[in-house]
Amino acid sequence: MMRAPALEPFVVSPVHADPVLLRVEGISVRFGGIVALDGVSFTVERGRIVGLIGPNGAGKTTLFNCVSRLYACQAGRITFDGADLLAVPQHAVAALGIGRTFQNLALFGSMSVLANVMVGRHSRTKSGFVANALHLKRAAGEWRATEARARELITLLELDAVAEAPVAALPFGTRKRVELARALAGEPKLLLLDEPASGLNHDEVAGLGRLVRDIRDRLDLTVLLVEHHMGLVMGISDQVVALNFGRKIAEGTPAEVSSQPAVIEAYLGSAVVAPGPPGARALA
Repeated sequence: MMRAPALEPFVVSPVHADPVLLRVEGISVRFGGIVALDGVSFTVERGRIVGLIGPNGAGKTTLFNCVSRLYACQAGRITFDGADLLAVPQHAVAALGIGRTFQNLALFGSMSVLANVMVGRHSRTKSGFVANALHLKRAAGEWRATEARARELITLLELDAVAEAPVAALPFGTRKRVELARALAGEPKLLLLDEPASGLNHDEVAGLGRLVRDIRDRLDLTVLLVEHHMGLVMGISDQVVALNFGRKIAEGTPAEVSSQPAVIEAYLGSAVVAPGPPGARALA
Protein backbone atom coordinates (compact mmCIF):
# COMPACT_ATOMS: atom_id res chain seq x y z
CA MET A 1 0.00 0.00 0.00
CA MET A 2 1.47 3.37 -0.97
CA ARG A 3 2.42 5.74 1.82
CA ALA A 4 1.03 9.25 1.87
CA PRO A 5 3.83 11.67 2.79
CA ALA A 6 3.11 15.37 3.11
CA LEU A 7 4.40 16.13 -0.38
CA GLU A 8 3.27 19.42 -1.86
CA PRO A 9 2.84 19.95 -5.61
CA PHE A 10 5.90 21.44 -7.29
CA VAL A 11 4.02 24.51 -8.45
CA VAL A 12 0.55 25.75 -7.68
CA SER A 13 -0.88 26.02 -11.15
CA PRO A 14 -2.65 29.26 -11.99
CA VAL A 15 -5.90 29.37 -13.88
CA HIS A 16 -4.87 29.06 -17.53
CA ALA A 17 -6.83 30.62 -20.36
CA ASP A 18 -5.58 27.79 -22.58
CA PRO A 19 -6.38 24.33 -21.18
CA VAL A 20 -3.95 22.73 -23.64
CA LEU A 21 -0.41 22.18 -22.33
CA LEU A 22 1.09 20.42 -25.38
CA ARG A 23 0.23 20.89 -29.05
CA VAL A 24 1.71 18.63 -31.70
CA GLU A 25 0.90 19.98 -35.16
CA GLY A 26 1.75 18.22 -38.41
CA ILE A 27 5.00 16.65 -37.17
CA SER A 28 6.95 14.72 -39.80
CA VAL A 29 10.26 12.91 -39.31
CA ARG A 30 12.24 11.02 -41.94
CA PHE A 31 15.39 8.96 -41.58
CA GLY A 32 16.69 8.78 -45.12
CA GLY A 33 13.91 7.10 -47.09
CA ILE A 34 12.08 5.89 -43.99
CA VAL A 35 9.08 7.94 -42.85
CA ALA A 36 8.92 7.64 -39.06
CA LEU A 37 6.20 10.27 -38.55
CA ASP A 38 3.90 11.64 -41.21
CA GLY A 39 1.93 14.77 -40.32
CA VAL A 40 0.96 13.73 -36.78
CA SER A 41 -1.20 16.16 -34.80
CA PHE A 42 -2.88 15.98 -31.38
CA THR A 43 -3.20 17.96 -28.16
CA VAL A 44 -2.65 17.15 -24.49
CA GLU A 45 -4.75 19.07 -21.98
CA ARG A 46 -3.41 20.07 -18.56
CA GLY A 47 -3.85 17.52 -15.82
CA ARG A 48 -4.72 14.63 -18.12
CA ILE A 49 -3.10 11.25 -18.70
CA VAL A 50 -2.74 10.61 -22.43
CA GLY A 51 -1.71 7.22 -23.78
CA LEU A 52 0.18 6.92 -27.06
CA ILE A 53 -0.27 3.45 -28.55
CA GLY A 54 0.57 1.59 -31.72
CA PRO A 55 2.40 -1.53 -32.95
CA ASN A 56 6.19 -1.72 -32.98
CA GLY A 57 7.58 0.78 -35.48
CA ALA A 58 4.48 3.00 -35.34
CA GLY A 59 6.54 6.09 -34.42
CA LYS A 60 5.70 6.41 -30.73
CA THR A 61 9.22 6.76 -29.34
CA THR A 62 10.21 8.95 -32.29
CA LEU A 63 7.43 11.32 -31.28
CA PHE A 64 8.65 11.26 -27.68
CA ASN A 65 12.14 12.08 -28.88
CA CYS A 66 10.77 15.05 -30.82
CA VAL A 67 8.95 16.40 -27.76
CA SER A 68 12.07 16.01 -25.61
CA ARG A 69 14.16 17.50 -28.46
CA LEU A 70 16.40 14.47 -28.96
CA TYR A 71 15.27 14.33 -32.61
CA ALA A 72 14.76 17.15 -35.08
CA CYS A 73 11.54 17.40 -37.10
CA GLN A 74 11.51 17.97 -40.85
CA ALA A 75 8.07 19.57 -40.68
CA GLY A 76 5.49 20.67 -38.16
CA ARG A 77 5.36 22.51 -34.87
CA ILE A 78 5.30 21.59 -31.18
CA THR A 79 4.01 24.11 -28.65
CA PHE A 80 4.50 23.57 -24.92
CA ASP A 81 2.77 25.83 -22.41
CA GLY A 82 2.50 28.53 -25.05
CA ALA A 83 6.17 28.37 -26.12
CA ASP A 84 7.56 27.15 -29.43
CA LEU A 85 9.31 24.03 -28.18
CA LEU A 86 11.34 23.57 -31.35
CA ALA A 87 12.99 26.95 -30.73
CA VAL A 88 14.13 25.94 -27.24
CA PRO A 89 17.72 24.67 -26.92
CA GLN A 90 17.92 20.96 -26.15
CA HIS A 91 19.64 21.56 -22.82
CA ALA A 92 16.81 23.86 -21.69
CA VAL A 93 13.94 21.39 -22.17
CA ALA A 94 14.06 20.01 -18.61
CA ALA A 95 14.08 23.49 -17.08
CA LEU A 96 11.10 24.40 -19.27
CA GLY A 97 9.08 21.73 -17.47
CA ILE A 98 9.40 18.45 -19.40
CA GLY A 99 10.67 15.29 -17.69
CA ARG A 100 10.91 11.79 -19.10
CA THR A 101 11.86 8.20 -18.52
CA PHE A 102 13.32 5.87 -21.16
CA GLN A 103 12.65 2.37 -22.50
CA ASN A 104 16.15 1.35 -21.46
CA LEU A 105 17.06 2.48 -17.96
CA ALA A 106 19.70 5.22 -17.97
CA LEU A 107 20.72 5.32 -14.32
CA PHE A 108 24.14 5.64 -12.68
CA GLY A 109 24.60 2.09 -11.41
CA SER A 110 27.42 2.74 -8.95
CA MET A 111 25.61 5.69 -7.34
CA SER A 112 23.00 5.39 -4.61
CA VAL A 113 19.28 5.78 -5.16
CA LEU A 114 19.42 9.13 -3.37
CA ALA A 115 22.26 10.40 -5.56
CA ASN A 116 20.48 9.33 -8.75
CA VAL A 117 17.32 11.17 -7.75
CA MET A 118 19.29 14.27 -6.77
CA VAL A 119 20.88 14.35 -10.23
CA GLY A 120 17.39 14.81 -11.69
CA ARG A 121 17.06 18.18 -9.95
CA HIS A 122 20.13 19.67 -11.63
CA SER A 123 18.01 21.79 -14.00
CA ARG A 124 16.45 23.56 -10.97
CA THR A 125 19.73 24.66 -9.40
CA LYS A 126 21.45 28.01 -10.02
CA SER A 127 24.93 27.76 -8.53
CA GLY A 128 27.76 27.03 -10.94
CA PHE A 129 30.92 24.94 -10.89
CA VAL A 130 33.01 27.39 -8.86
CA ALA A 131 30.36 27.87 -6.16
CA ASN A 132 30.01 24.13 -5.75
CA ALA A 133 33.75 23.49 -5.79
CA LEU A 134 34.29 26.09 -3.07
CA HIS A 135 31.20 25.02 -1.09
CA LEU A 136 29.85 28.54 -1.05
CA LYS A 137 26.74 29.30 1.00
CA ARG A 138 24.37 29.42 -1.94
CA ALA A 139 25.61 26.08 -3.32
CA ALA A 140 25.34 24.45 0.12
CA GLY A 141 21.76 25.70 0.48
CA GLU A 142 20.80 24.32 -2.92
CA TRP A 143 22.38 20.99 -2.04
CA ARG A 144 20.31 20.72 1.15
CA ALA A 145 17.11 21.65 -0.71
CA THR A 146 17.88 19.15 -3.47
CA GLU A 147 18.50 16.35 -0.98
CA ALA A 148 15.33 17.18 0.96
CA ARG A 149 13.19 17.08 -2.18
CA ALA A 150 14.85 13.87 -3.36
CA ARG A 151 14.08 12.21 -0.04
CA GLU A 152 10.43 13.28 -0.28
CA LEU A 153 10.18 11.65 -3.71
CA ILE A 154 11.96 8.54 -2.45
CA THR A 155 9.31 8.26 0.28
CA LEU A 156 6.51 8.84 -2.22
CA LEU A 157 7.78 6.00 -4.42
CA GLU A 158 8.41 3.72 -1.42
CA LEU A 159 12.19 3.61 -1.89
CA ASP A 160 13.23 4.55 1.67
CA ALA A 161 14.61 1.08 2.42
CA VAL A 162 17.06 1.30 -0.50
CA ALA A 163 17.81 5.04 -0.48
CA GLU A 164 21.52 4.51 0.23
CA ALA A 165 21.92 1.34 -1.87
CA PRO A 166 23.74 1.39 -5.21
CA VAL A 167 21.22 1.26 -8.05
CA ALA A 168 23.00 -1.60 -9.84
CA ALA A 169 22.21 -3.95 -6.93
CA LEU A 170 18.44 -3.39 -7.13
CA PRO A 171 15.73 -5.44 -8.91
CA PHE A 172 14.54 -4.15 -12.26
CA GLY A 173 11.14 -3.01 -11.02
CA THR A 174 12.75 -1.01 -8.22
CA ARG A 175 15.14 0.65 -10.66
CA LYS A 176 12.12 1.68 -12.73
CA ARG A 177 10.79 3.57 -9.72
CA VAL A 178 14.18 5.19 -9.18
CA GLU A 179 14.13 6.50 -12.75
CA LEU A 180 10.61 7.81 -12.22
CA ALA A 181 11.71 9.59 -9.03
CA ARG A 182 14.62 11.14 -10.90
CA ALA A 183 12.28 12.44 -13.64
CA LEU A 184 10.00 13.93 -10.97
CA ALA A 185 12.93 15.65 -9.27
CA GLY A 186 13.15 18.09 -12.18
CA GLU A 187 9.68 19.45 -11.26
CA PRO A 188 8.07 18.74 -14.63
CA LYS A 189 4.73 20.07 -15.77
CA LEU A 190 4.66 17.31 -18.42
CA LEU A 191 5.93 13.82 -17.58
CA LEU A 192 6.82 11.58 -20.53
CA LEU A 193 6.78 7.87 -19.64
CA ASP A 194 8.34 5.64 -22.31
CA GLU A 195 7.07 2.07 -21.80
CA PRO A 196 7.03 2.24 -17.98
CA ALA A 197 5.51 -1.27 -17.67
CA SER A 198 8.22 -2.97 -19.75
CA GLY A 199 9.79 -5.82 -17.78
CA LEU A 200 7.32 -5.60 -14.88
CA ASN A 201 5.23 -8.51 -13.62
CA HIS A 202 1.44 -8.45 -13.30
CA ASP A 203 1.37 -7.14 -9.73
CA GLU A 204 3.99 -4.49 -10.51
CA VAL A 205 1.98 -3.27 -13.52
CA ALA A 206 -1.15 -2.92 -11.36
CA GLY A 207 0.83 -0.94 -8.80
CA LEU A 208 2.32 1.23 -11.55
CA GLY A 209 -1.14 2.22 -12.75
CA ARG A 210 -2.14 3.35 -9.28
CA LEU A 211 1.17 5.16 -8.87
CA VAL A 212 0.89 7.13 -12.13
CA ARG A 213 -2.58 8.34 -11.22
CA ASP A 214 -1.48 9.20 -7.70
CA ILE A 215 1.50 11.30 -8.77
CA ARG A 216 -0.62 13.01 -11.45
CA ASP A 217 -3.16 14.05 -8.83
CA ARG A 218 -0.80 14.88 -5.97
CA LEU A 219 1.89 16.68 -7.97
CA ASP A 220 -0.47 18.44 -10.39
CA LEU A 221 1.14 16.84 -13.46
CA THR A 222 0.17 16.10 -17.02
CA VAL A 223 1.29 12.68 -18.27
CA LEU A 224 1.98 11.40 -21.78
CA LEU A 225 2.91 7.74 -21.92
CA VAL A 226 3.97 5.28 -24.58
CA GLU A 227 2.99 1.77 -23.61
CA HIS A 228 2.30 -1.64 -25.17
CA HIS A 229 0.45 -2.97 -22.13
CA MET A 230 -3.13 -2.28 -23.22
CA GLY A 231 -4.64 -3.01 -19.83
CA LEU A 232 -2.49 -0.29 -18.26
CA VAL A 233 -3.08 2.30 -21.00
CA MET A 234 -6.82 1.78 -21.20
CA GLY A 235 -7.15 1.64 -17.43
CA ILE A 236 -5.48 4.94 -16.53
CA SER A 237 -5.67 7.16 -19.63
CA ASP A 238 -8.17 9.98 -20.06
CA GLN A 239 -7.32 10.16 -23.77
CA VAL A 240 -5.62 7.76 -26.18
CA VAL A 241 -3.82 8.54 -29.46
CA ALA A 242 -3.12 5.61 -31.79
CA LEU A 243 -0.35 5.60 -34.40
CA ASN A 244 0.48 3.16 -37.18
CA PHE A 245 3.27 3.49 -39.74
CA GLY A 246 3.93 7.03 -38.54
CA ARG A 247 0.37 8.27 -38.97
CA LYS A 248 -2.38 8.96 -36.46
CA ILE A 249 -5.19 6.48 -37.00
CA ALA A 250 -7.43 7.24 -34.00
CA GLU A 251 -7.86 9.61 -31.06
CA GLY A 252 -10.41 9.74 -28.26
CA THR A 253 -11.36 8.06 -25.02
CA PRO A 254 -9.97 4.56 -24.34
CA ALA A 255 -13.32 2.99 -25.22
CA GLU A 256 -13.62 4.95 -28.46
CA VAL A 257 -10.08 4.19 -29.64
CA SER A 258 -10.00 0.52 -28.69
CA SER A 259 -13.17 -0.15 -30.71
CA GLN A 260 -11.93 1.59 -33.88
CA PRO A 261 -11.54 -0.89 -36.78
CA ALA A 262 -8.26 0.78 -37.86
CA VAL A 263 -6.78 0.26 -34.39
CA ILE A 264 -7.96 -3.34 -34.14
CA GLU A 265 -6.54 -4.10 -37.59
CA ALA A 266 -3.20 -2.48 -36.70
CA TYR A 267 -2.84 -4.77 -33.69
CA LEU A 268 -4.55 -7.96 -34.83
CA GLY A 269 -4.25 -7.77 -38.61
CA SER A 270 -8.02 -7.96 -39.03
CA ALA A 271 -10.94 -5.65 -38.43
CA VAL A 272 -13.08 -8.62 -37.35
CA VAL A 273 -13.36 -9.18 -33.60
CA ALA A 274 -15.26 -11.67 -31.52
CA PRO A 275 -18.55 -10.48 -30.01
CA GLY A 276 -18.25 -8.94 -26.59
CA PRO A 277 -18.58 -5.75 -24.64
CA PRO A 278 -17.15 -2.61 -26.24
CA GLY A 279 -14.25 -0.54 -24.95
CA ALA A 280 -10.84 -1.68 -23.77
CA ARG A 281 -11.76 -5.36 -24.08
CA ALA A 282 -11.76 -5.07 -27.86
CA LEU A 283 -7.96 -5.23 -27.78
CA ALA A 284 -7.63 -7.54 -24.78
